[in-house]
Amino acid sequence: MTPEKMTSMDPIMLMSMVNMKIRDEFGDLDSYVKFYELDKEALIKKLADAGFDYLVDAKQFR
Repeated sequence: MTPEKMTSMDPIMLMSMVNMKIRDEFGDLDSYVKFYELDKEALIKKLADAGFDYLVDAKQFR
C-alpha cells in the first residue's frame, strides 16, 4: 500500500483491506500505518468521511 494508492482507493475496499491486514498480519492500526509509512490521520479521515470509525478495542473500522 502506498500513500497514493490509499488516497485513490474506493473507501469500502480500503476499509475491508485495512481490517483484513490488521486482523491477519499487524494486530493494530499503528503497526499497519508504520509498516506502509502511511499518514494515520489521513487514513482515519478518509474512512470517517465514508462513514467508518476506527474502534480501538475491536481493532477495526466499522
